[in-house]
Amino acid sequence: MATGTFDLIHPGHIFYLKKAKELGDELFVIVARDKTLPCNPIILEKQRKKVINSIEYVDKAILGSEKDKLDPIRKTKPNILVLGPDQKWDKSKVQKWVNRELEFEVKVKKVKEYKDCDLCSTSEIIEKIKKNY
Repeated sequence: MATGTFDLIHPGHIFYLKKAKELGDELFVIVARDKTLPCNPIILEKQRKKVINSIEYVDKAILGSEKDKLDPIRKTKPNILVLGPDQKWDKSKVQKWVNRELEFEVKVKKVKEYKDCDLCSTSEIIEKIKKNY
């Protein structure tokens, strides 16, 4: 299972999802809800979910919960939770959190940073758009 906002899809997102898929048989992806984000996304949650569902490595994209971050994880019961390189959470802290909060075992892994593109972050893309337009 992978998670993210996935606003303005770029090669870094594709790399993350490909690496997450390589860790298991199926890849479910939790797309963050608009209301749970610190700033308004450019692309609305239903559209972001639709885009993620169209990526070949993804078996199913689902919207996250507006109240409980662990709810979609409880419902799908993944074996692995994969953190993206830009996600600021400490892997060991997330592992302790899921161990404490879930009734089943989930292994937390983290994908290394993707450095093979010029614009591999949504914030970099937004800054370039602001600068050029």
